Amino acid sequence: MDGMEGYTVKVDVFEGPLDLLLHLIKQNQLDIYDIPIALVTEQYLEYIRIMKALDLTVAGEFLVMAATLMYIKSRMLLPAPSEEVEEEGEDPRAELIQRLVEYKRFKEAAIHLSHQALLGVDVFIRPAEEIEVDTGEIAADLFHLIDALRALLEREEVKDFHEVTLELVTLRERMRELYERFQGTKEAVSFFSLFTGSSREELIVTFLALLELVKSGMLRAYQREVFGPLWVTRAAIATA
Repeated sequence: MDGMEGYTVKVDVFEGPLDLLLHLIKQNQLDIYDIPIALVTEQYLEYIRIMKALDLTVAGEFLVMAATLMYIKSRMLLPAPSEEVEEEGEDPRAELIQRLVEYKRFKEAAIHLSHQALLGVDVFIRPAEEIEVDTGEIAADLFHLIDALRALLEREEVKDFHEVTLELVTLRERMRELYERFQGTKEAVSFFSLFTGSSREELIVTFLALLELVKSGMLRAYQREVFGPLWVTRAAIATA
């Protein structure tokens, strides 16, 4: 495991458990006010398992939310006494739904303010990272990248997902190779075209290298339409 010993990727603070739940709701085209807890819980736990298998640092709040989902699921499986239903009508999902709705509104407001700052509508302090205002592009987050990795592994006929040992190429080598591929060009390439390795280990080390380059602001991953394929290009901040 030369060059990979102890390597972890810390999940960005703005990509927490509520972001993952909103991602699942959008991905499955669900009604945020009527969440199928069993389905969402199963998929949420699968994402946690993948993040751990990739040796990503999973913050404690992800695990707290996992416990919360399982608790809500167990409550919904238990039949409530009829008089309790009539008197209270409490939905075990109510508190979680309220949190999700409020968080979604907060995120949308934050994006709107960021766009105003870039368009000169008002005066705001610019955030440190580069923000793209092209409405035809949808910035990809950690969960979009994990979705693409799962699709890649399925396409490569790798069905099961366990922890792997990355020995064939170091992370630093693959990061350098990926970054150099985008030198001197602003053209975007498809996510899948970056993965030319024949082994599972090579695919995953390439994914980790790409994730680190995206997180560091050197590369940018995005979709051109909702549920569309991922594209990767040099970030504007890296081309300056």
